[in-house]
Amino acid sequence: MTLNSRPALQTALAHRSIRRFTTEPVSDEMLSAILEAARASSTSSYLQNGSIIRVTDIAVRKELRAVCAAEGGAGHAYVEHCAEFLVFCIDAARHHALDDAVQTDWTEVLLIGAIDAGIMAQNMVLTAESLGLGAVYIGSIRNDIARVGELLGLPEHVVPLFGVCLGHPDQDPLQRPRLPLETLVSENRYRPAAKTVLEDYNETVKTYYRERSGKDLDWAQQVRNTLGRPVRPFMLDYLRKQGFAKR
Repeated sequence: MTLNSRPALQTALAHRSIRRFTTEPVSDEMLSAILEAARASSTSSYLQNGSIIRVTDIAVRKELRAVCAAEGGAGHAYVEHCAEFLVFCIDAARHHALDDAVQTDWTEVLLIGAIDAGIMAQNMVLTAESLGLGAVYIGSIRNDIARVGELLGLPEHVVPLFGVCLGHPDQDPLQRPRLPLETLVSENRYRPAAKTVLEDYNETVKTYYRERSGKDLDWAQQVRNTLGRPVRPFMLDYLRKQGFAKR
């Protein structure tokens, strides 16, 4: 393989979500390496519970963009126009193909599949960024998860979790500040984050948004925007319909 990649630590610490891409395609060699990195990822109990769907049909891309934008919105253009759009799924269908007596309707199996898919995706994104590409995760495909399942022809025992846009970056955004390490890491026993540390972080996020876009927004408001109302309450019914989380 002739590809040149940056060191893993340098790549991980430089991560930013990219939402504008050039029209340059991702080469076959790059795409193959990126997908092989996903395939090589860790998997719980050797179940290999994740699958990837590469969406190249522009008509399907448009439909997926409409789901992500929600309620007729015009956003999420990158879903339609990025070089590569990949959907990561929990996949227990292949296990049933081997032996339909397997019990995949336990909530634990759902968690295993979600963890496997997330590890696969992060392996892929880290590799892509090491090769100079940009990426952004798209959780909003779950705005209408049943519609996404229809568009992608997903059978029972397969659930779409999120998408990933990949391509050559056409922007150089500021890096979004993360919570301080002391709020994320405890030793031996869980240590709640100090309120003063969270308040200081809130001010850091507020400054970031003012500098980036002039918005008066902080982390607390972002949390309220997401968790201050029901969050996709239809998910449990869909998961059960697909054969997961019944017990």
